[in-house]
Amino acid sequence: VNWAWGWKGSFLTTLDSSPNSGTWRTEAVFSEEELIGVPSDIPLQSASTLSVNPCTAYRMLMDFEQLQPGDSVIQNASNSGVGQAVIQIAAALGLRTINVVRDRPDIQKLTDRLKNLGAEHVITEEELRKHEMKNLFKDMPWPRLALNCVGGKSSTELLRHLAPGGTMVTYGGMAKQPVIASVSLLIFKDLKLRGFWLSQWKKDHSPGQFKELILTLCELIHRGQLMAPACSEVPLQDYQHAFEASMQPFSSSKQILTM
Repeated sequence: VNWAWGWKGSFLTTLDSSPNSGTWRTEAVFSEEELIGVPSDIPLQSASTLSVNPCTAYRMLMDFEQLQPGDSVIQNASNSGVGQAVIQIAAALGLRTINVVRDRPDIQKLTDRLKNLGAEHVITEEELRKHEMKNLFKDMPWPRLALNCVGGKSSTELLRHLAPGGTMVTYGGMAKQPVIASVSLLIFKDLKLRGFWLSQWKKDHSPGQFKELILTLCELIHRGQLMAPACSEVPLQDYQHAFEASMQPFSSSKQILTM
């Protein structure tokens, strides 16, 4: 979706701010100005997942706090597509990450996979609530940036672990529960609550800025610093199997329909 072969040997993605532009089409007509040529020497899975999650991850890391190498970032839903991109881009920028995930039977397998991507710490939601979490900050700075895709209690815990003056950016609400911030955290730690939506960012910025973003991410891919999230390629005629797999608990694999 949103990608095709054959324009000067490149993949193509659209500059349209709508994330559905090109979806479920085998052919489409665009003017050349509406397209970005993406180098065809990057993996197809990387190309097909490039225009949303990695873009979201990069912009959140760059736009809300002036982070420097050695600074830390904390996030929940760390095994999501955005979460995996955050881990890798942060590592490329010299940032240290604390990555929160839900507990599960194969937690060690997930921990190893995220650490292989560049995660420094992988902890469960339950561990985040324990007093012993403070020991983690004996050898690393308190995070100035928190990235929230869950909401509810998980987001409240992220706020508790932010450095004074830090920012929590919400870009999703998987728990379908509101973000709750205590009055004391807002007053005495001066924390900031922000939101991010890539479609709005694209509306507020020029096509040239979006093209620059895409090519920056392509350079990270070329350097081996950004890989696609775990993916399962499924023939289009077996789409029902893909839907069922995507609904399984603790699913960490993107379902890519191939034609």
